[in-house]
Amino acid sequence: MFKQFPKPLAAALTAVTLLAACVTEAPAERVTPVRSSADPIVIRNDDGGNVTGYILRRNELASSGRRVVFRGYCASACTMLITIPNACLAPDATVGFHAPHFIGSGKPAPMINQLMAQYYRNGILQKWNSTWSKSLKMQVISAKEYVRLDPQTKLCR
Repeated sequence: MFKQFPKPLAAALTAVTLLAACVTEAPAERVTPVRSSADPIVIRNDDGGNVTGYILRRNELASSGRRVVFRGYCASACTMLITIPNACLAPDATVGFHAPHFIGSGKPAPMINQLMAQYYRNGILQKWNSTWSKSLKMQVISAKEYVRLDPQTKLCR
């Protein structure tokens, strides 16, 4: 489903991502506590953070088998979580994209945009590659616009 990079490129991306982990802020915990394994995991007002941390988090959320609900806003690295098969966007949620950069410097993080692109699809991937990954300005869209651009994404009931 997601593109796999050739081994040399994957190794380089991993090294860059680990370097980025050293110089970026770690994401704060933004997951609503749950009462039982049947409850959905709610991610609310998540402004992103370190890409490596979000890849690990994505794997944990996907393997949980539980429904993941996005409420409020999901921005930056948080957007990589939206394509988890068991996820949905609240109809009033907003999603924000911008070019990955080293926190505090405003300098682009080389190759991280390609790493993030692995987690986007359809029109979202096209917008990411053509515009959003090239600008530090946050581009915010509604959940309904997200679903229009990526019809595989579900809106929550």
